[in-house]
Amino acid sequence: MPSGLVALLDDVSVIAKLAASSLDDVGMGAAKAGSKAAGVVIDDAAVTPAYVTNFTPDRELPIIYAIARGSLRNKLLVLLPLALALSEFLPVAITPLLMIGGLFLCFEGAEKLIEKLSGEKHGETLADPIEDMAAFERERISGAIRTDFILSAEIMAIALAEVAATPLLERAMVLGVVAVAITIAVYGAVAFIVKMDDIGLHLAKRAGATAQMVGRMLLWAMPKLLAALSSIGTLAMLWVGGQIIVHGLHELGLHGPSDLIHGVAAAAASVAGGAGAVVEWLAGAALSAVFGSVLGAIVAVAVHFVQKARGKAH
Repeated sequence: MPSGLVALLDDVSVIAKLAASSLDDVGMGAAKAGSKAAGVVIDDAAVTPAYVTNFTPDRELPIIYAIARGSLRNKLLVLLPLALALSEFLPVAITPLLMIGGLFLCFEGAEKLIEKLSGEKHGETLADPIEDMAAFERERISGAIRTDFILSAEIMAIALAEVAATPLLERAMVLGVVAVAITIAVYGAVAFIVKMDDIGLHLAKRAGATAQMVGRMLLWAMPKLLAALSSIGTLAMLWVGGQIIVHGLHELGLHGPSDLIHGVAAAAASVAGGAGAVVEWLAGAALSAVFGSVLGAIVAVAVHFVQKARGKAH
């Protein structure tokens, strides 16, 4: 009996060591996969604050919490099982689905760009009068969660691509860690951005000179940051969407757009000296955004044409 107990304890020790090793692999895989999805994370963090405007301060954090909860539900209950199933049974469908999501981002970004350049409104905007605040809040939350679904799908797909060769259980654990960590990071940053004015006002009323200076700085920066985030969010949609489409076309054998962007970016880097890597990234992102804006504008024109045709038919 004692020898059996010792053997059992030895087995438990081996299992524990294997589990610890697996957790290390999961941590490393999650860090690597999360870093690859950084571009989409920036997009997510830049887009979301716009959904929390026009609300009283006491409703801002509850709205952000509701959006974050919806985002986590998107990732863990829908996208993670779907990603695992596709990677196991239909991996060829991942690239086309990614491209559909990228096309939606291009369309959304182009819509916002057209509105800014032309002053024409497409549907309801924040400038319209709010008749039912509760209904308006529900619409803003559902709209944010819909947009987040696309961005979350891109994040999960990018993370999946980094760990596609790992065993199924480890793949699931990595995607779960990425989903939770990125959701906390994104919506923690959004909560801070949205509450910057309240934090600044609180610090400005403190007795210390340093606290007052920091508070006044936050109050001064808040409107400028929100205005900048609106533009950054639009550009990020076009950049990420365009990049996804270009990469997808490359995966499907159409190398022209990808080769052109990489060639121009490499040429820009070659004349930039020590800043070559930064310039190459910026050039690639800018060209991807241009590609995304052109593609998104074409889709937007087609959508508006269909909408007008249906309106006339009715």
